[in-house]
Formats: sequence, structure tokens, C-alpha cells
Amino acid sequence: MKQPVDFQKFFDHTLLKPDATREEILKLCRDAAQYDFASVCVNGCHVRFAVDKLKDTSVKVAAVTGFPLGAMSTKTKSFETKNALENGASEIDTVINIGALKDGRFDYIQQELIILSTLCHRNRAILKVILETGLLTEKEIRTACILAERSGADFVKTSTGFNGPGATVEAVKLMKRVTGPSMKIKASGGIRTLEDARAMIEAGADRLGCSASVAIMEEYLQESPVS
Repeated sequence: MKQPVDFQKFFDHTLLKPDATREEILKLCRDAAQYDFASVCVNGCHVRFAVDKLKDTSVKVAAVTGFPLGAMSTKTKSFETKNALENGASEIDTVINIGALKDGRFDYIQQELIILSTLCHRNRAILKVILETGLLTEKEIRTACILAERSGADFVKTSTGFNGPGATVEAVKLMKRVTGPSMKIKASGGIRTLEDARAMIEAGADRLGCSASVAIMEEYLQESPVS
């Protein structure tokens, strides 16, 4: 199959719906391996299966924790993260405690994220912090980015795709302005076309969380065939 050099590595090929079957996860992994995506992003119960199916590829396995609400206790998020890492996940996408952010309980959020980032880094994994930007003010997005950066997280991520609006160019640009080169940005939620993908990358996204990754790649390859 004709392949671009780098474009495919923007994609976290994602399947997080609650009724996802084993057969659908298998297809997700096969597609990710075929297109050489950066990772597959799955719920915790599918991590070990995905790791096994992708063991002979360069595709990583990302697991979501505290998903999709972010309102679990720190202890619960820690256990879920530890379990996903033990099952072979090399990336963790966790949801920030949105209510605590709106309450101004910034110490609580930072301590929780420090615990999770420490767990990840001890296991040579990376931590992405989902902000759910569609539910936040500009000031809250700025604050969340700063807290994630101070906690040692590797990425800030726009959205779960389950609560409120998904990724917007404006949110990605704001996150990039706040974090600068110190963190990476993942845009997720509602990215369905090549035009969407390019807009997010241009705005500063380093990763794209997509369930439409294959369709976007096919659109890219038809436009830019590799000889």
C-alpha cells in the first residue's frame, strides 16, 4: 500500500464506544497496523487484547482512564491507570476533574495529575490530560494547561468526544499558546475529514484522536499518491 512518510503518525485510531465488540477492536488494530498509525486508543478492558494484536508493529496502545467524566476519585483513577499500564498500555489519556477545576481546587487537580504522570513515567509511558474544552471558559482552559504542565504531563488533549463540543481550531491554538514547546497537543472529537485534520495540525496539534482515521488517510493518499 502506498504510504506517506509522516502524516499517518498524527493519528490515534480510536474506538471508545461502550458497545465496542472484540471483533471491532480487532479491526481497529488491523487497520492501525496497515496504516501504521501512532496508536490505537481503547477502553481499559481491551488493552491486553490490543497489545497482543499489535505486538509485532510500531503502533502503540493508549488507554483512557477516568473516562469520560473525570469525576472519579484520585484513588480510582490511579488504580485504573496502573491496571492499564500493567496490561501493556504505553499511553494514558485521562480526563481532568472538571468540577474541581471550576471550583478552583487547583491543588487537588495538580496532585492528582502528579500521581498519574509519575505512574506513567515510571512505566515509560506518556500521559495525556483531557480538558473537555467545550465545557470550559478560555480562562479555565489556560489554567488547566498550566496545571497539566506543572504536573509533568506530556500532552493536553481537547475533548473526550462524549461531553459537549469536540475539538475546535480556536481551542487548539489557545492550548498551544499557553504550553508553547513544553507540551504536545492532541485534538480529539469531531475530526472526520482531511480538511479537519489539516486545520488541527496547522493550529498546533501533534496528535489527532479519530475514529475516522482510515477515511482521512484514504482521502490523503488519493490526493497525494506516493510512487
